[in-house]
Amino acid sequence: MKAEQISVFLENRAGRLADVTHTLAEAGVNIRALSLADTSDFGILRLIVCDHEKAKAVLKQKGFTLGCTSVVAVEITDTPGGLDGILQLVSQRGINVEYMYAFVKQDRKSAIMVFRFDKIDQAIELLLENNYAIVPSAELCAM
Repeated sequence: MKAEQISVFLENRAGRLADVTHTLAEAGVNIRALSLADTSDFGILRLIVCDHEKAKAVLKQKGFTLGCTSVVAVEITDTPGGLDGILQLVSQRGINVEYMYAFVKQDRKSAIMVFRFDKIDQAIELLLENNYAIVPSAELCAM
């Protein structure tokens, strides 16, 4: 039920993000979702890709520093309050959202929210108990 996310640590300078995308494009790895956060010195590029083993291998070959993290991809309706329902649920149980990002499905009727929770197993159990659809890694690229 967890999805694997790759975090790439980048110097905050022109061209470094393009180096990552070019490396993945040359290897034929599709990026499904991403988030970029930065400070004045470095950035963290968080990626959900369609072939994470290949992505990790080619990025390491090019000298990028990587980390891998388990995240939870949850399908929600793309309507007002869709996200709020999840956030109310986890906050009532004392589960913290460390960060999140999203992408809209091709049918544009629902969105996939990618969450990093401090209590990931508890969050998954709670979401399933409340009939939220957790999207496994293998299905993220089929959407």
